[in-house]
Amino acid sequence: MAEPTPRRNEPRLRPAPLLFEPTQAAADPEHFFDLESMDDPRELLARATELTLAFRAAADRAVEFQAVAAAQLADPRRFDRLTTADIAERAEWTEDYAKKMVEFGRDLLRGAVEGREHVDPV
Repeated sequence: MAEPTPRRNEPRLRPAPLLFEPTQAAADPEHFFDLESMDDPRELLARATELTLAFRAAADRAVEFQAVAAAQLADPRRFDRLTTADIAERAEWTEDYAKKMVEFGRDLLRGAVEGREHVDPV
């Protein structure tokens, strides 16, 4: 069933503002989340650690999405399915790694990893 069309008089939600503009950060190659401007080593360590953990979590999540996509692309029920060699080429992986990612993705889709009921693609 389609979602109802929003009314014209309802306010639209706006995205949260960025802490810095990406174009400004890109213009300064030394700029990295304002870490270079921190003088207190305790504060620097805390912020750098926070960023490290956030990037690790983001990378782990991205790998899960890669695995799910690989499993979906290799699904034999798809008329346009890809071989693991094709998936490896597209993702710049070895074929052996692509096979492992397809299997990992299938596990994620089945909910077998870490007792998950389902994979939230959002």
